Amino acid sequence: MASGILGQTDITSVNTDTSIYTVPASKTASLTLSLVNRGTASAAIRVGLCASGSIGNAEYIEYETILPPKGVLERTGIVMQATKQLVVRTDTANISASAYGFEE
Repeated sequence: MASGILGQTDITSVNTDTSIYTVPASKTASLTLSLVNRGTASAAIRVGLCASGSIGNAEYIEYETILPPKGVLERTGIVMQATKQLVVRTDTANISASAYGFEE
């Protein structure tokens, strides 16, 4: 069973779906997502749990949530089934994304 940091990235591509973590086949994951805006401008954030690297409308858990400069957005208690992806999209760069938890 893996535990700790499951995925991390520095989001530099704006208005692009970025996969942070994919649950391995035959596993379930329970995790927390933390997003940090390191920039000086507010960012609009989208987060989805999806079957591919592109978020469909029914898969969003955050949509255009405003993350202020130097602000943090944290979502806890995210449970994902095998092969699902945690995907983030933002309209500005300088966003750090970390997914941490465990797989079983």
